[in-house]
Amino acid sequence: MLQIYNTLSRQKEYFRPLHEGHVGMYVCGPTVYGDAHLGHARPAITFDLLFRYLTFLGYKVRYVRNITDVGHLEHDADEGEDKIAKKARLEQLEPMEVVQYYTNRYHHDMEQLNVLPPSIEPHASGHIIEQIAFVQKILDKGYAYVSNGSVYMDVEKYAKDYHYGKLSGRNLQDIVTETRELDGQDEKKHSYDFALWKKAAPEHIMHWPSPWSEGFPGWHMECSTMGCKYLGEEFDIHGGGMDLMFPHHEAEIAQSCAALGHDSVHYWMHNNMITIAGKKMGKSYNNFITLEQFFKGGHELLTKPFSPMTIRFFILMAHYRSTVDFSSEALEAAEKGLARMQEAYSRLMRLQPAGTSTVDTKGLRERCIEAMDDDLNSPIVISHLFESARAINTVYDGKGTVSSADLDELRAVWKTFAEDILGLRLSGDSSAADTHVSAYKGAVDMLLEMRLQAKRNKDFATSDTIRDRLVSLGFNIKDKKDGFEWTL
Repeated sequence: MLQIYNTLSRQKEYFRPLHEGHVGMYVCGPTVYGDAHLGHARPAITFDLLFRYLTFLGYKVRYVRNITDVGHLEHDADEGEDKIAKKARLEQLEPMEVVQYYTNRYHHDMEQLNVLPPSIEPHASGHIIEQIAFVQKILDKGYAYVSNGSVYMDVEKYAKDYHYGKLSGRNLQDIVTETRELDGQDEKKHSYDFALWKKAAPEHIMHWPSPWSEGFPGWHMECSTMGCKYLGEEFDIHGGGMDLMFPHHEAEIAQSCAALGHDSVHYWMHNNMITIAGKKMGKSYNNFITLEQFFKGGHELLTKPFSPMTIRFFILMAHYRSTVDFSSEALEAAEKGLARMQEAYSRLMRLQPAGTSTVDTKGLRERCIEAMDDDLNSPIVISHLFESARAINTVYDGKGTVSSADLDELRAVWKTFAEDILGLRLSGDSSAADTHVSAYKGAVDMLLEMRLQAKRNKDFATSDTIRDRLVSLGFNIKDKKDGFEWTL
């Protein structure tokens, strides 16, 4: 049975959906004011993996991933110029032009990474009425107050009735110490109170009418509202990056408990960060590399372009709760690992069955399921597939046999776990190397035929020179009884 790590309880728990056979999952999506970078790819791939695995297990999954198109300058979302509005002003565009442009680019990047689209992708700007109603509920319950046209969560009053900080493990005194001083703090009772609705300044482009002012919702409000609208007052899984645990997800819990009287989420799941030299990758640190730069090259930290499947494989090689430190060398290692997996899969599809098996292929499916049931342990699944590649290569090299039944099962397991669950495109034109193979094929085949002829003539110096030169250019050469085989 699937066990997932619940951030709220800080332990693995057996997954039990609220409605038997149906799973509601909400994941925080992008703020669309710029191109997606590697830090955006990790939660997208992590929760795509979960979505795929829950579907494999037979659940009917409603996967909601929001689009934040009411941008915010700071994480607390209380002050400053709206990010999308700022972009629109600088580029002389309508804010929704900015939103649409970067939403389209985000979708394109996700398609490249083979991330499945969610069941529902709601926009914050399309749910203003619902957010206003949610704020009103909190006001009616007495856990918020109006100040100068803005509405703030009364965190101290809330904390007397509920546990504020239970997700992040912080206490209110820690939060007081860590809260930054911002302009407009005099509107609040306490510095740690956060905005549920913010009165818009005259120059603020994105604003809507409300009972309190012409303004816009606080950053945290959209997820509480849209999660409740599409998944109900209680749902199964809420996910996102670990950087969202506080204040965003902590504030979501407070909003939902204040409005509804109970928690909305059964399981909180958070992927860890991607770092560069130990520092989180992100726009706020100006150390990010966009996905387009990975795919096309052109960044000083990249030695070469890397294919979308290399990026996906790189992320899946680490457990989703572990930190991944980026380097171009690490991506090159992932690229080689992916090439090995693609080669094994290609060979698997070309194997011919025999009457009996002399290689051991038993138990692969069970081991992969056990790894996935253990908190989505994708690195262990990959290791099991690599282990089975030894049997594939043994048969392919003519040193073993595999029965028809074992071959069918082996192919089915690889298709299920490598392609359907891990989401790797192993067949077809799926890697950066593959895109160049057809262009090189004629020339490489001709050189290797020359090498074969040199070996027949016992001209080993020429034979070795051709092989060494091709290897130095990135080609893998394998001699066979009936000729040769090469990959890039």
